[in-house]
Amino acid sequence: MSKEKLIRNIDALKRAKNAVILAHYYQDPDIQDVADFVGDSLALAQWASEVSADVIVLCGVHFMGETAKILNPEKRVFVPDLNAGCSLAESCPAGAFEEFINAYPDHIVVSYVNTSAAVKALTDIVVTSSNARQIVEILPKDAKIIFGPDKNLGDYINKQTGRKMLLWEGVCHVHAQFSVDRILDLKRKYPGALLLAHPECPEYLLVIADHIGSTSALLRFAAKSDCKQFIVATEAGILYRMRKENPDKEFIPAPPEDATCACNECFYMKMNTLEKLYLCLKNETPEILVDERVRVDAIKPIGRMLEISELYGL
Repeated sequence: MSKEKLIRNIDALKRAKNAVILAHYYQDPDIQDVADFVGDSLALAQWASEVSADVIVLCGVHFMGETAKILNPEKRVFVPDLNAGCSLAESCPAGAFEEFINAYPDHIVVSYVNTSAAVKALTDIVVTSSNARQIVEILPKDAKIIFGPDKNLGDYINKQTGRKMLLWEGVCHVHAQFSVDRILDLKRKYPGALLLAHPECPEYLLVIADHIGSTSALLRFAAKSDCKQFIVATEAGILYRMRKENPDKEFIPAPPEDATCACNECFYMKMNTLEKLYLCLKNETPEILVDERVRVDAIKPIGRMLEISELYGL
């Protein structure tokens, strides 16, 4: 089936089934273009909590679909590919994380949104890269905190806030494999370019970055900056949005260690395709289901995040 026909069929099925398509910035351009909403993890969670559609199709990875279902138990939630997981979420099995937090019963548990529903159910407050630092700063100064699963984001927040959070040893495979040497080569090739980096990147990369922020924060910075060239150290899917919103600027993907690659992509994010999206809407599968006991526990920390974000304008 041609791309044009797929898009027409997706639009028709969406209307017929009162469905809404939510897509992450890291999705392929074709999916971003057919989506009703495109955003980072915080925006997707906020939109998922507000949509009136009967059906939500989450074009992202599995934990994002779970978050949408947790917030919308009465709606049907689908993802184009059920195998689209997350290396960071997989680095934090619920059983092992529960043992870890049980060893520190006097600690507040702050979990990154890149976790399974079962891990969220063990958590006091969920955060995203857009609001993690601000939410940690809101907590009492003497609070003892466990942060998981991304140790790079946790280390960055510790240094920004002066906290001493206990960190789970997890990483995102995309942000952990950027090559500093190849990025420095790009800096020499483009001496006027600013290096933009996601806080999931290791410290050795963050110390040479010109600006650090979530995907949405990097988008805003690039739009407001007078600079015309940027080297972008996060998943390469964001470049489509950056170029679309800033046609007069040049965005250069930061390369990974693999010398054969010029950009760094999440193979999980790229598992979703237009054809899979069409089949998902047509066949109403694969569907995201969350155990009700887990959902009831998991919605509490997500709700706290959304309430704090709204209260403080995060």
